[in-house]
Amino acid sequence: MKQSPQKRIEELRDLIREYDYNYFVLNQPSISDYEYDRLFNELVRLEKENPQFISPDSPTQRVGSDLTKEFKPVTHKTPMLSLSNTYSENELYEFDRRVKEGLPNNEKVEYVCELKIDGLSISLKYLNGKLNVAATRGDGSVGEEVTNNVKTIRTVPLNIRKHPTAKLKLNEFEVRGEVYMESEPFKKLNEDRELNGEKVFANPRNSAAGTLKLQDPQIVAKRPLQVFLYNFLSDSAEIKSQTENLSLLNDLGFRINKNFKLCKTIDEVINYCREWEDKRDKLPYEIDGVVIKVNSLKQQKILGNIAKSPRWAVAYKFKAKQAVTKLHTITWQVGRTGTLTPVAELEPVFLAGSTISRATLHNIDEIKRKDIREGDTVIIEKGGDVIPKVVSVDLSKRSEDSRETKLPAKCPVCGSKLFKPEDEVAVYCENNLCPAQVKGRISHFAARGAMDIEGLGEALINLFVDLEFIHNYADIYSLKERREELIQIERLGEKSVDNLLLSIETSKQRPFDKVLFALGIRYVGSGAAKKLADHFESISALAKAGETEIEAIHEIGSSISQSVSRFFSDEHNKKIIERLKKAGLKFEIEKKHKRSNTLEGKSFVLTGTLSTMSRDEAKEKVIENGGTVLSAVSKNTSYVVAGEKPGSKFDKAQKLNVPILSEEEFLKMIE
Repeated sequence: MKQSPQKRIEELRDLIREYDYNYFVLNQPSISDYEYDRLFNELVRLEKENPQFISPDSPTQRVGSDLTKEFKPVTHKTPMLSLSNTYSENELYEFDRRVKEGLPNNEKVEYVCELKIDGLSISLKYLNGKLNVAATRGDGSVGEEVTNNVKTIRTVPLNIRKHPTAKLKLNEFEVRGEVYMESEPFKKLNEDRELNGEKVFANPRNSAAGTLKLQDPQIVAKRPLQVFLYNFLSDSAEIKSQTENLSLLNDLGFRINKNFKLCKTIDEVINYCREWEDKRDKLPYEIDGVVIKVNSLKQQKILGNIAKSPRWAVAYKFKAKQAVTKLHTITWQVGRTGTLTPVAELEPVFLAGSTISRATLHNIDEIKRKDIREGDTVIIEKGGDVIPKVVSVDLSKRSEDSRETKLPAKCPVCGSKLFKPEDEVAVYCENNLCPAQVKGRISHFAARGAMDIEGLGEALINLFVDLEFIHNYADIYSLKERREELIQIERLGEKSVDNLLLSIETSKQRPFDKVLFALGIRYVGSGAAKKLADHFESISALAKAGETEIEAIHEIGSSISQSVSRFFSDEHNKKIIERLKKAGLKFEIEKKHKRSNTLEGKSFVLTGTLSTMSRDEAKEKVIENGGTVLSAVSKNTSYVVAGEKPGSKFDKAQKLNVPILSEEEFLKMIE
C-alpha cells in the first residue's frame, strides 16, 4: 500500500532531525552525505508538491527568504543577569565565604564549573516543543528578537527530542546559552572575506554578534555559528540542581558543553580553573575563564541577586594573553565629558583572537609610572581578554634619543585650554562645544544601551557634525527636515536615509530610564539611571531634587548627586531637554508601571534569610511601594527586617532602638 505524502513527510522530518542531532550535536555522523542529501531533497520535493503540509519546524525551513527589517524588543520573563568577575584564587575563596555566610548554618555547598565561552548570550523560547522566539540578552531585561537568524544554526533544534520522563510538562519553556564561532572556521571566514576585498572581522565574538543582527538569514546561514546551552527555565519542571539542568538539556537534544564538573569544595573548583587555564589553547573555540555556580537551585534562590549579578555564581577570568610589539606614536583622544585619554598607536599584532593596532594608556600618570615613550618596544595584553593595554616597556630595546611623554599644551581637537582638577588624575578640555565632545555625547546618546538608534554609528555622526547638520543630540530629531539633503550624500541614498529616520522615530518609544542614561550625565550609568528613574518617576521631579534626597536612594552616592545637580543647573542642558520633550521622548515612567506610595518616606534594611522570598524580591517590594532600601543601619532607618540568622545589622538596630520587623510583619506591611 502506497504511503501518503503527509505520512512520508513526517517520517522524513523525523529521520533528518535524528541525523542532524547525531552530526551537529553529538559529532557522530550516522549516514553518508550522499544518503542525507537524497532524503533531504526528497523532503524538499514533497513539501513543494504538498505546500499545505509545510510547517515552521521542518528541517527545510531553517533558512528563510524574508528579510528582517526590524529586530523587535523581547522582554525577558526572568532577567538575563551578567556575572561578577574574579581574577585570583583568593577572590574565589572570598566568593565561597560569602556563599556560605548567605546560607543557613551547616548547609553543604556544591559548585558546578563550566567553561566560559567567549560568545554572546541567547534566549530560546519553545511552545509545544517547537522553537517559538529567539532573543539576544540586550540590557538583561529587554533583548531583541533574532528568531529567523537563530533558526539557521544547525545545533539549535527546531523541534525538541521526546523526553523519556512522561511526567515532565514541556508545553512552554526557555533555554539559555551562548552563540559563538570556533577558531578555525572564523579564520577561514576572514580569509574568504579578504580574498573578496571585504573588511575582515576583529575576533570570533564580534563576528558572531554582528552575524546575529544581519537582516538576511541566507547570509547568516553561510556563517559558522555554533551554540552551547546551559540553562533550562520552566514553571512546570521541578529541577533541583544545575547538574540536573544540564542533564535535561542533553536529553532534550540541546547541545551542552560536556567539560563541566561538579565540585564538592572550593579547592576542587580552583584545581578545575588551573587545569583549563593550561588547556584553553587546545580547545577549538575561545574561552576566557570558568563560570562557577552553586549547584542547588534552592540555595541559588536563598542567595538571590545583587544589582544585575547573581550572588550564587561568579566568573573566574583567566590571566590575559600577552604580545610584544612596537609603539609608534602616542595620540590623545577627547571623550564626551572632555577627558583626554592617551592612546598607543602600535605595529599591528595578533593577540587572543584579534589584530591589535591601538591600546589604552589610561592617563599621563600611568605613562610616567611605566615610563612609556614613542618608539618603545612594549608588552601588551587584553584586560579581561577584551580591552588592549600596554603592560610594560622592554627597556633593553629603547633608543638613546627617546624622550619622555608630556601632556599636550592645548586640546588636540579644538585648541582650547586644558583643566586638571587638584583631586583628579584626569585632564579635561573645558570647551563644551569641542567637536570631539559633541560627537562623543551624540554617539553615547544613540548607542544601543541608550536610545538605540539603529544606523546612526560613529561614521555618520562624524559626518553630520562636520557638515553642521547636528550640533547636539536634540538635533537628531530634526534630521527629518533635511531628508532631501541627506539623500544627496554619497553612499547614503533614499533607502538608507529612510531607514535611519524610521529608527530615529522608533527611538521615541524608549523608556524614561534609557532616556535618562542617554543624556550622558557624568557618573550616571545605566544602573544608576534606572534607580533614579524608578525613584523620581519623572525628569521634572529629579531636576527639582536636592543632593540629600538623591543620596537617600540605595547605592547612589555624592558623586552622582553632585553631577546630577550640576547637569540640571546648566541652562544649555535645560533647553536641550525641552527640545527633546517637544520631540516626543519619554521623560516620565508610564502610569501603568508606577508604584504605590504606601511606604513613601520609609527606609528599610534587610538582614538574614527570608523564607518566602529572596532579599532582592523583598527589596523590589519595598521600592514598588515607594520605600527605599539601605545597606547600613543608622538612627534614621525606619525599619530593619530580620529573617533567619540575622547578622550584625540586627545587633546595631537593637542598640539604636530602630524598630525590628519579623518576616510576617513585613509581609503585612507590603500587602
